[in-house]
Amino acid sequence: MTKIDTSRPETVLPTPSHTVGPFYGHALPFPGGGDIAPVGHPDTIVLHGRVYDGEGNPLPDALVELWGADPDGNVPRVDGSMRRDPASGGFLGRNGVEFTGWGRVQTDASGHWTGRTLRPGARGRSAPYISVCVFARGLLVHLYTRLYLPGDAAVLAADPVLGQVDEARRGTLIAVDEGNGTHRFDIRLQGEGETVFLEFR
Repeated sequence: MTKIDTSRPETVLPTPSHTVGPFYGHALPFPGGGDIAPVGHPDTIVLHGRVYDGEGNPLPDALVELWGADPDGNVPRVDGSMRRDPASGGFLGRNGVEFTGWGRVQTDASGHWTGRTLRPGARGRSAPYISVCVFARGLLVHLYTRLYLPGDAAVLAADPVLGQVDEARRGTLIAVDEGNGTHRFDIRLQGEGETVFLEFR
């Protein structure tokens, strides 16, 4: 596609190049998106980290979605993640009482994201994990990965997905325990220490 400089009709200038998205400034991020656990719940854990591009630079405009089971391993089926007023359409905020298991967080200027949730229980033969979906600039298709919480080495070793990952790269799927219920999980889209991403068929 080209554009014509109307002040100089004889000049034809190329249209500036651009990539697809991200177009996350409206509606996708929402207030309290990372507050997945009920307000004031004593067992809340904090998950946080940064999203890095292939050159190791933090991404200030990525979106991170978190999906997790409740502490008993059940998938929540309650409303409340992003409620709207039926009359005005305005944002009401989260339910704040029930565990929804889902959150969406935009990274800040330093590529950092934070979510507050409950430690998931195991489901089937899998070790407890939180599903993570990443949307970022340059990605035409979002990426899926898993965030496993550290703790029980035997349970992690028996997980069927972790068992298929090269041992040298398994650490990219296991959060780092920083104490006081806080876990760090950095996401590297490419390059050294690239996070293992999953493909669903």
